[in-house]
Amino acid sequence: MQQWVAEIAYETTSGPRRSVESFYLPTPDDVRAAITKKGGYVLSIRPHERSSLERLLARSSWWQVQLLRGIQFRSTSTSPGVALWKIIQAETNPRRQNILAPAREALARGLGIIDALKALQIFDHGTLAILAGSERANRLIEGIPHAIHSITQKRKNARAVWGTMGWLAFDVFTIVSSLWGGKDMILKWFRDNPPTEPEELEKFNRVVGNLELTWDVLIYIAVGMAVFMVWCGFSFWINRGKKDWTTARIVRNIPMIGAYLRDLAFADSMLAASRMLRGNVPINDTLEQSAEASSAPDVARYWEDCLQDLSRGVSLGAALDRAPLTRGERLEFASLSDLDQVATVMESVSEMRAAAARTKHSLIVWLAFAFTGVFLALAFGSAIYALTVMNMSLDSIMGGLMEGAV
Repeated sequence: MQQWVAEIAYETTSGPRRSVESFYLPTPDDVRAAITKKGGYVLSIRPHERSSLERLLARSSWWQVQLLRGIQFRSTSTSPGVALWKIIQAETNPRRQNILAPAREALARGLGIIDALKALQIFDHGTLAILAGSERANRLIEGIPHAIHSITQKRKNARAVWGTMGWLAFDVFTIVSSLWGGKDMILKWFRDNPPTEPEELEKFNRVVGNLELTWDVLIYIAVGMAVFMVWCGFSFWINRGKKDWTTARIVRNIPMIGAYLRDLAFADSMLAASRMLRGNVPINDTLEQSAEASSAPDVARYWEDCLQDLSRGVSLGAALDRAPLTRGERLEFASLSDLDQVATVMESVSEMRAAAARTKHSLIVWLAFAFTGVFLALAFGSAIYALTVMNMSLDSIMGGLMEGAV
């Protein structure tokens, strides 16, 4: 199955009419047969390739929310899988048809709606965990609002982080651009006007050398951080929906950022697991689904280890009582005596992890402000340092002029 774009001519009462239509069929011969059945004449047929604009549209949170809302509204009178199929069938835009093509193929092969949504590779694993948990509990319609809330909340967090980083980056950029633009001119003026006294000249050369080194270090650090941030942002945008890749592993190794992402992953997976348990999904299936849906490797490993211990006959509370949970969370799981309490404890852990993620988010923002303040202080301090050097050179020049005048 593939997406095809065909240029078709139709006979009308006012003469031939040309149109461009999209078809999702196995071969070009099938496309020709479909066009002939519609009474048209084939002018050209070509495979539809997903453009960069389509990839960006597919990975936007706006597109994700619209797709989930469409499934929710149409599921009031039919099943979610049929609702998604109707959305795909009703889509007339070739660009959006091509985006939805993997889901259409999955549904045509008889797979479920969660498999179809996974095939799109546009949702993050936390959102898929919530949807999968609700679907396993036969409550997908109730889970879609939670998934939409998760997407919008992450979008707000991302906007807050990137807005703060953008403002701080602008401050650093203005300082660095000033240093970069004025460094050669100022240093050239210093070297063209050195002091005449040997002692002052030696001190002058040392100060100018330290000043040049300081400015070079500040410029290289700022440029390196800018390149790294742009690379990370682009990589996370393009690879949205994937479970692990090089950039994600690098970012997870950053202490504060890695803990923040781990808290978000735990919050999503714990919430999804609690929804599955409340929907009477077997505990083994719940743990397995939570491991598959988690994007953080250590969180997925936690669920896998819990499943292995549970299959060996370990009690559920003891199986869930393990790292990387905090001491308070482990105490709650260790005190479990009834399966009915597991969903409540998981919801509690999800709320605590979400609160911890918000705290870490605020701390990351303040640390970014502090780092920028230190950077700006070094830049301004070096500029003041340059003024002292300039005064040293000017004093020497004025002294020479005064001696010449006498």
